[in-house]
Amino acid sequence: MKINKYSFLLVAFFLFASNSFFAQNDFNKLDEKGKKHGLWKGNFEESKRPRYEGTFHHGKEVGVFNYFDDTKEKTIIATRTFSDKDNSAYTIFYNQKKFVVSEGKSINKLNEGEWKYYHKNSKVIMTTENYKNGKLTGKRIVYYPDSKIAEEANYDNGLKNGNYKKYSETGIILEESNFKNGKYNGKAVYRDPQGNIAAEGNYTSDKKTGVWKFYINGALDYTENMSFQHKKKKASKDKTK
Repeated sequence: MKINKYSFLLVAFFLFASNSFFAQNDFNKLDEKGKKHGLWKGNFEESKRPRYEGTFHHGKEVGVFNYFDDTKEKTIIATRTFSDKDNSAYTIFYNQKKFVVSEGKSINKLNEGEWKYYHKNSKVIMTTENYKNGKLTGKRIVYYPDSKIAEEANYDNGLKNGNYKKYSETGIILEESNFKNGKYNGKAVYRDPQGNIAAEGNYTSDKKTGVWKFYINGALDYTENMSFQHKKKKASKDKTK
């Protein structure tokens, strides 16, 4: 009986080892040229938990790749859907509560086109950005949680250019300014929460230049020549705004 028992255990062990061997060979394979082919799975180095899984076709990612957090729950924190048409991948990032954090397309690992970012644990868009070859290009808009616009800016080759506006939650334009190559340049107007002008003047390469006007409750308080650092010039009481 003991011989039969040991024989049974030996056979069982052999079958288990064989199944494990063949199972291991169902993924992480290379083709004849040494390129990844078929299903691949990666693990975190320390915990050995699953990090990603997806399919390669002779070295090229195809279909959907899933990326996991380093926990026992194996929560998906990102997906990438690859397209063979333009070598692009549509990526969606998630938080631990499975809400989308951001999403957009990349080509050759560089952001391309519109990307969307969401308010925390919400489906409401927080920011929309546009990219070209990995650099911000075009309109960038930031939204309040109620979807009202908070900021509007334009970018060219990664740098802020053109008109910029910042809004209060009630829709008042708190700042309207202009940029050139990422720096303040040109006319700028600042308003208080009631919509009254608080300050106005011009910038040159991020520095205030020329005569600036400063107001209190919409009434001119004083002017100051920023170019020559003159002392403040108090407005006379009978001056109009």
